[in-house]
Amino acid sequence: MAPGAPALLLLSLLSLPGLPPRAAGCPAACRCYSATVECGALRLRLVPSGIPPGTQTLFLQDNSIARLEPGTLAPLASLRRLYLHNNSLRALEPGAFRAQSRLLELALTGNQLRGLRVGAFAGLAQLRVLYLAGNQLVQLLDFTFLHLQRLQELHLQENSIELLEDQALAGLSSLALLDLSRNQLGTISQEALQPLASLQVLRLTENPWRCDCALHWLGTWIKEGGQRLLSSRDKKITCAEPPRLALQSLLEVSGSSLICIPPSVHVEPLEVTANLGEDLRIACQASGYPQPLVTWRKVAQPREGPPQARAQPGGGVPGPGGPGASDTGSGMLFLTNITLAHAGKYECEASNAGGAARLPFQLLVNLSQQLLLAPAPPRAGDPVSHEPLPEMGGMAFRALGLATQTAIATAIALLALTALLLATMICRRRRRRKKAPGPPGEGALFVNDYSDGPCTFAQLEELRDERGHEMFVIDRSKPLFAEGPAEAAEGAAPGVAQGLPLQPPAAYEIRC
Repeated sequence: MAPGAPALLLLSLLSLPGLPPRAAGCPAACRCYSATVECGALRLRLVPSGIPPGTQTLFLQDNSIARLEPGTLAPLASLRRLYLHNNSLRALEPGAFRAQSRLLELALTGNQLRGLRVGAFAGLAQLRVLYLAGNQLVQLLDFTFLHLQRLQELHLQENSIELLEDQALAGLSSLALLDLSRNQLGTISQEALQPLASLQVLRLTENPWRCDCALHWLGTWIKEGGQRLLSSRDKKITCAEPPRLALQSLLEVSGSSLICIPPSVHVEPLEVTANLGEDLRIACQASGYPQPLVTWRKVAQPREGPPQARAQPGGGVPGPGGPGASDTGSGMLFLTNITLAHAGKYECEASNAGGAARLPFQLLVNLSQQLLLAPAPPRAGDPVSHEPLPEMGGMAFRALGLATQTAIATAIALLALTALLLATMICRRRRRRKKAPGPPGEGALFVNDYSDGPCTFAQLEELRDERGHEMFVIDRSKPLFAEGPAEAAEGAAPGVAQGLPLQPPAAYEIRC
C-alpha cells in the first residue's frame, strides 16, 4: 500500500453521506441539524442544557419534564416552534415564555396542567397556534389569554373545563378557531364569546349542556347567524339537563322550554346566641334551577368601615379579612373560637341564572359566663386594667344578648354605687377629725417674750404664712389698751395686771 493510503481511506469514510459529522454544541443524546434540535422520547426530566441559541424548532415531546425552571428558555430567543406535548407539566409559571417573542407555535397537549395563571403566556406576542388539549384544566379565569392578540387557533378539547368566565377569552381578537369540545361545560355566556371578532370555527360538541334560560341565547345565535361557524357535526349540541330535555338537540328545543327557577333560601334559626370561645356551624339551604350558588358574607355595619370578610361556606373557617367562597346547594357558615368581633349580622345569598335571593342571620355573643368568672376587684396598690367596657350605645353592645346587656348594666351601676359610698365615708371621717378635741395646749397661743412687759390682744396681729397657716404676732407699736369701752377679760393669763380693760379672747389663751 502506498504511503499515506490509510489517511486517504479515513478521509473518504468520513465523507460518506450515511455518516454525518456530529454538530458542535448539540446536547447529549439529541439530534441537531440546521436550526432544529430533536430531544424527543429520551426520558428527560428537565430541558437539557447546551441547546444552540440559534435554534428555531425544538422537539421535547414524550419525556417526563414536570417543570420549566425559571430562565431555562431565556437563551432561546430565536425559537419559532416549541413542542412540549406528552410530558408531565403541572403548572406554567408566569413569564416562563417571556423571551420567546418570535414563537409561532406552542404544543402543550397531553400534560397535567390543572390551571392557567394570568401571565403564563406573557411575551408570546407573535404566537399563532396554541395546543392545550388533553390536560386537566377545570376552569378558565378572566384574562388568561390577554397577551395573545395574534393567536389564530386555540385547542382546548379533551379537558375537564366546567367554568369559562366572562372575560377568559378577552384579547383574542384574531382568533379564528376555538375548540371546546369534549369538556364538562354546562353553560356558556354570550359575553365570553364577544371578544372573538374574527372567529370562523367553533366546536362545542360533547359537553353536558344544561338547557335552561342561561343557554337560550346560544340556540338563538346559532339559528340566526352562528351556523356558519359550526360544521354539520358541530351543530349537534345535545342537552344533558333537565331530564325532560335530555338527549335533545338545543336547536330543536323551543325557547319557552328553556326555563329557570329563581332560588329560595332557608336558614334555621335566624338568630343564635353563642358563648365566647365556642364554635358555631350554621347551614343555608337553597333551592332552584339551575342549582344555586350559595355564599355567606358578613354585612357591613355603620361606623365599622368597609364590609368585613366573607365567611367561607362548605367547611371553611373565616378569618378577619378572609375571602368568601361559593358552594353548590347548601353553604355552611363555620365560626371557630367566637369573640366579640364575630357578633353582628350575616347574610346568606343564593344565585343562579334566574335571579338571586338573600336571607339575614343575626349572631349574638353572650358575655354572662365571663362576668361570672371575672376576678375579684383589685385591692389598693394593685395594678388596674385600663381595658374599656363595651359602650352601651355602641354596635358591639347592641349585638349582645339581653341577659348580657343586663349583667353589664348592673355591674356598671354597682361600680358607681361603690364609688359613691367610698366618697361618703371619706367625708364623714374628715368631719369627725375636725370635731374631736385636740391635745392639751393645742388651742393656746404662746408668745415667748418676757423682756418687754405684758401684752394684750390689742397688740396681737393675725397673719397667714405662705402655706395658709394662721398665727398671731405681737405688734409693740400698737397701744396697750384698745380704744373704747371694753369688758375686762375673764380668766386672764397669770402675769397680766388685773382691772385693765382687755379685748376678750375669742379662741386663744394668752401666755406671756
